[in-house]
Amino acid sequence: MSSPATFDLKHRSRVLTEGPQRAAARAYLKGIGYDDEALSKPIVGVASTWIETMPCNFHLRALAAKVKEGVRAAGGTPMEFNTIAISDGITMGTSGMRTSLVSREVIADSIELVARGHLFDAVIALSGCDKTIPGTVMALARLDVPSVMLYGGSIPPGRWNGRDVTIQDVFEAVGAHAAGQMTDEQLADLEAHASPGPGACGGQFTANTMAMAFEVLGISPSGAAMVHAQDQTKAQVAYEAGRLVVDVLRRGLFPREIITRPALENAIAAVAASGGSTNAVLHLLAVAREIGVELSIDDFDRISERTPLICDLKPGGRFVAVDLAAAGGVPLVLNRLSEAGLLHEEAITVEGVPVAEHARAARETPGQEVVRRLDDPLKPTGGLAILRGNLAPEGCVVKLSGHERRRHQGPARVFDGEEDAMAAVTSGAIAPGDVIVIRNEGPAGGPGMREMLAVTAALNGAGLGEHVALLTDGRFSGATHGFMAGHVAPEAVRGGPIAAVRDGDLVTIDVDRRRLDVDLSDAEIAVRVAEWRRPADGDAGGVLAKYARLVGSASEGAVTN
Repeated sequence: MSSPATFDLKHRSRVLTEGPQRAAARAYLKGIGYDDEALSKPIVGVASTWIETMPCNFHLRALAAKVKEGVRAAGGTPMEFNTIAISDGITMGTSGMRTSLVSREVIADSIELVARGHLFDAVIALSGCDKTIPGTVMALARLDVPSVMLYGGSIPPGRWNGRDVTIQDVFEAVGAHAAGQMTDEQLADLEAHASPGPGACGGQFTANTMAMAFEVLGISPSGAAMVHAQDQTKAQVAYEAGRLVVDVLRRGLFPREIITRPALENAIAAVAASGGSTNAVLHLLAVAREIGVELSIDDFDRISERTPLICDLKPGGRFVAVDLAAAGGVPLVLNRLSEAGLLHEEAITVEGVPVAEHARAARETPGQEVVRRLDDPLKPTGGLAILRGNLAPEGCVVKLSGHERRRHQGPARVFDGEEDAMAAVTSGAIAPGDVIVIRNEGPAGGPGMREMLAVTAALNGAGLGEHVALLTDGRFSGATHGFMAGHVAPEAVRGGPIAAVRDGDLVTIDVDRRRLDVDLSDAEIAVRVAEWRRPADGDAGGVLAKYARLVGSASEGAVTN
């Protein structure tokens, strides 16, 4: 961190806006309202992921306006720009879902290009849905200019039949409807009430998991992540974030000083303690790679094994982000991690103070039930585990929160794609004890590594969630709960043993032994893998085909090379 007295606030934009040779550049900018005074100040890029295709990011245009007010008030000149976003929830179960993980790379690339091209002195990025959150932070890590990431916030729960509901209830209702347990009218009424306005999905699904992780990591303002999208104070949070990014610039604080190995371990601990999304494994590995920090999937297992599960949050628990905010928010989770000796307290945050200060500043609401005491955890260990075996030589991720099972053995029911698996579930073709195997859905095979929420939610809605297991070289939504193994690597199209599995093969998922195995010899696996043929797919051209050629393994964060 540079001395505020010596750091050049226009350390990048000066070469763009000053001197006789830059007259043409200034002429362009004056034509759209930037005067000499504005151009004499540091230029702050305001990277918005606003879009009208989903509730998660729908409100970010209004928040960006407040951010820009804060930047101006603090002495900077904001320049807003936009990038793309794909809704996981809306595209779920369709070919459109293939674009979701791909969008993370496009988001990071586009923010990086605009910020590099226009030589911004600092950047504040506004995120909302699942891939915009890691995508923005990946860009900030690459750029390494003074930066802040602001999360747009969660959606409050809806009300239906006298109880709180989230989008998770709708996905599971599809399974209940298919099983004849819900009428057409009930399903339509539920869908009309489950999503009451803008904001990201309400439970500890991927968006809120990553928002928490990045607040704990220190790249987002303390106390901001769980302020929901419709909270009357959210505009003030955005304004203060705008002021904060200029302060970060004045202090000369760079992402490389924030996104360190200790800070990433803090973020992993928060994911484990909150029962967060398995997608955090992909995204934190990707961020670590962008900043040049060594991190592996085994670090997630090590940290989760020593971290108690203390947050009673959906999909496996009772509460949502709004409840966590009321209980004390992310600082309260930090406080518990600190009390347990699981926090690297010296890790610096965008406020310029160690994360320990945010932990000490936590205010716990008396009587709250969302964040458990350390002597009364939901489980003694965290919400995920990393397994290997002859089905996953490079590893896979198992979600442990929301169920009690740690071992399942049963016959395989094999599907070369999500649609066939979904048809089997909704037609009643899956039996208790089965192990559903969905392959050809990995980063390259999908391409795009679709989430299997439609299938897992349908299983739970049909009453099979506690009686079957599922494994895939694809991934799961943060809203998934049940005994599921995702990110199986290597994936089928890259010679992974998952390509060898056939109907009836005995599959064993054993968390305590950290094993995922099929009852086949290595020789049998090799022969079958050689015989497997990827199904034809006419929807894998263009950017998807390019992504499939460039993307790496899920065990390394599924980043493009």
